[in-house]
Amino acid sequence: MSGVEEVPKTTEEKSVTQSAVFSMFGGGAKKEKKEEEDRGDVSGSAKSQREAAAAAADDEEQAPESDDVHFEPVIRLTEKVETKTNEESEEQTFKMRAKLFKFVRETSEWKERGTGDVRLLKHKENGKTRLVMRRDKTLKVCANHYVLPSMNLSPNVGSDRSWVWNTAADVSEGEPEAVTLAIRFANADNANLFKDAFVKAQSDNGAALEAAGVAEDDAEAPEEDAETKEEETKEEAKEEPKAEAKEETTEAAKDS
Repeated sequence: MSGVEEVPKTTEEKSVTQSAVFSMFGGGAKKEKKEEEDRGDVSGSAKSQREAAAAAADDEEQAPESDDVHFEPVIRLTEKVETKTNEESEEQTFKMRAKLFKFVRETSEWKERGTGDVRLLKHKENGKTRLVMRRDKTLKVCANHYVLPSMNLSPNVGSDRSWVWNTAADVSEGEPEAVTLAIRFANADNANLFKDAFVKAQSDNGAALEAAGVAEDDAEAPEEDAETKEEETKEEAKEEPKAEAKEETTEAAKDS
């Protein structure tokens, strides 16, 4: 009509036109799968992960089974070591958790001795009852004395769950020592149970001393705990070199 003859587009021109249209709306020509894999994340593409997993599986299948390794002990323990606590010949008549305090006369203040189970132990042969208390975890003795009839268990001022008493021969730290002790329980009921057991122990010990014809003042202190003896031996062993060194220094100073 206009006299201009319309030239048909080639296949290549159609492809370029379609690509331009796709690009306008966020599309684009499809790319080969191989190019996507080659342009993938170098740090961890899906292909790399698959290859790593396959290699790990092959290693697990090919890994040889380890032999059962056996080592002979250097020292064989043939004898069982028994630890004696001097409680083997006693029976427990009372046990209650509490906190123990000691009155320090030099500073006129109460010092905590430990928290643990206070127990009354009655000897199966002589009938004497002693009070023993060990600290939690360490089991170190913080009270160890006979419950004698002359002891006065009195309420602590301002508390219905605490008691105070004096003992002339507590051996928890080695040698018999006259101390004032105070004990505190979780509640008043526990404190009263302790008092009842304490008074009964006083009565039993009075009868045992009378039967043995021994006056209370002549009653021996309970046997020292085995662990306390061991600690004293260690302390003495430590002090001996120090004392010897001090003597040598003094003699050298005199000679000079």
